[in-house]
Amino acid sequence: MSGEVVRPDQRTRETPFYIPAKDAPERPRYTLKHNDTFAVIDSHGDIGVASGESDGMFNQDTRFLSRLELLVNNKPTLLLGSGVRSDNEMVRADLTNPDFIDDHGNILLSKDSIHIVRTLFVWNDTLFTRLGIHNFADRDVELQMDLLFGNDFADIFEARGMRRAKRGVEATAVLDPNDVELQYTSLDGVPYTTTVHFDPAPNLLSEHRATYRLRLPPKGRSSVFIAIAVGKIHNKRGSDFFLNLRSSARARVRTCQSDIDVHTSSDIFNQIVARSLADLRLLMTHTPEGNYPYAGVPWYSTTFGRDGLITALQLLWCMPSVASGVLRKLAALQATAFDPANDAEPGKIIHEMRKGEMARLREVPFGRYYGSVDATPLFVLLAGEYAERTGDFDLISKLWPNIEAALEWIDSHSLKDPDGFLRHARNSEDGLVNQGWKDSYDSIFHADGSLAEGTIALVEVQAYVVAAKRSIAPVARQLGFKEKADRLLRDADELASRIEQFFWSEELNIYGIALDGKGRLCRVKTSNAGHVLYSGAASHDRARRVMQTMLSPTFLSGWGLRTVADGESRYNPMSYHNGSIWPHDNALAALGFARYGFKGAAATVLEALSGAASRMELNRLPELFCGFRRSKGQAPTNYPVACSPQAWASATPLALLQACLGFAFDVRQHRISVLNPVLPSFIDKAVVRNLQIGAHLVDVGFYRDNRGAVQSEVLRNEANVEVVTS
Repeated sequence: MSGEVVRPDQRTRETPFYIPAKDAPERPRYTLKHNDTFAVIDSHGDIGVASGESDGMFNQDTRFLSRLELLVNNKPTLLLGSGVRSDNEMVRADLTNPDFIDDHGNILLSKDSIHIVRTLFVWNDTLFTRLGIHNFADRDVELQMDLLFGNDFADIFEARGMRRAKRGVEATAVLDPNDVELQYTSLDGVPYTTTVHFDPAPNLLSEHRATYRLRLPPKGRSSVFIAIAVGKIHNKRGSDFFLNLRSSARARVRTCQSDIDVHTSSDIFNQIVARSLADLRLLMTHTPEGNYPYAGVPWYSTTFGRDGLITALQLLWCMPSVASGVLRKLAALQATAFDPANDAEPGKIIHEMRKGEMARLREVPFGRYYGSVDATPLFVLLAGEYAERTGDFDLISKLWPNIEAALEWIDSHSLKDPDGFLRHARNSEDGLVNQGWKDSYDSIFHADGSLAEGTIALVEVQAYVVAAKRSIAPVARQLGFKEKADRLLRDADELASRIEQFFWSEELNIYGIALDGKGRLCRVKTSNAGHVLYSGAASHDRARRVMQTMLSPTFLSGWGLRTVADGESRYNPMSYHNGSIWPHDNALAALGFARYGFKGAAATVLEALSGAASRMELNRLPELFCGFRRSKGQAPTNYPVACSPQAWASATPLALLQACLGFAFDVRQHRISVLNPVLPSFIDKAVVRNLQIGAHLVDVGFYRDNRGAVQSEVLRNEANVEVVTS
């Protein structure tokens, strides 16, 4: 271990946008989302009541509701049970009353006499709530039901722990017997409004409380509806609970009709995949350029370049339309000018986009922030892979100027390095120090634990450049740029040779994570080497050795592959990047193993991550979890502030399945190939439905025969698509 002394304030000084961990929540949290609006709600249906992670209703990096609390006779309700529906469309909480006791100790109303069903969903920038009240007592019951509400209009960075020296001006107005407006004017003069609408009108409505006085006969029922909107509610249609619930349900049905469908002999894996698909639908957000998978809830519900690109690459085999929206959106946001404060340079692909007050005022640098070194080659790679997968050269032709600008940025920066590597360093002190996917301040280090300094060349970034140039070269040729295509292939081969020369560590039997500013190799065993295999930049022999190293117990915890191997100087299974397990990182490694023919290794990773998901809440893989060794009878250990759901984690089960099954698509030949399919030990049969090739759909089944070999069978084939198994 390193002998470095870390002062108490060092982490927050080095990482000013660090998300502090808080106490474990008193109540579990549920997430609802539609496009740019999401709500984090506790198990009672309340907001801002229980300690722990921040909750609320948010839109475009601003909180629009910070408190919503239900009291019955001035007391909190008792929880019977709650949960989010399997399709993520709705949260339901079943509540009841506590014992109501007078000053003399007499029970006025016994607990469990009143049943309250609290139903919530988000649609069109509005949080809709229905309270269904049912009297199970054998006599008339009089109740006072209060709803306490309010808002702080906190920026998302405030909600996650940052402090501000100054804020804007808040105000509240009771508009009429049904409506209250919560108002805020930001420091830069932008007005914000939350409208809270009650139906029927409460008996008493003030700026932060609605009071209902109910009299219910035995078995009597009553309902209260609340619509809480970002902005104003302009008509009754906008606040109608059932009308909007039907609209939400119809939209979901339309979305699901053509979605990929996976069913296997394992009920647990079926639930994991169903959860992943539901979470991907939740995170998919409509933008003017098309649907985009926002990175994660709550902290990353916005456009992240790297996250969107990797998610689209993971899903390309089964949901190619995701790539179309990602490419269009990132092309529209591509930098066209130099802006050192935002790490922007012509051709560079955006890292993160924020629309909140703190971003507009430069209190955080993320309005349009370009501080990632890998998003630009990944953009080129996705463009090439999308063209190969879909044959959509109309889109690629429109995006060709963006692709050329990205290639120019890659080449211009690589030429600055004597060895031709793509390096990174921030242009502003406010920016990120490390600009690969492991962007913690301490994630790039030497064997002795000292941090890498100077301009950094990450091994996976060089591999992404190799893959990008090889992938886009056939596209360039198709578009008539033969010389450019030849040069791209030549450049890729030369760079692959230099990766072998400069990054391979014979001692470690794996690629080192990076070269520092002095050209010294960071000789540390990390999962970054798996991305080299994913990119196809390794020789076959070294790919085999990387696979063997990564499947050793120092990497493979039993729940998945660690980001840093046990035994390295900065290994910490509770850290963000230095020993934890990231599902998307495992998926790329598994796809890399499969690329070189190591299908058994890919199945091992699928089995480990499936085991982890089966023990997690909702069978949902989070952004990351701790890298402790798997122990009998124990679940994986959660990482305290992990986003859940997170887009590239949600895409992981599907990417792992592809690593095992090995679909390849040739649109020009109207052919689907299945390359050496395998199934993990806990799955004997699998059916993949609605595989898209061109405008047609194909269903393919897989089963393990009596010799243990995996066979495939075409179950549906529109327009005689050729399906070949090899």
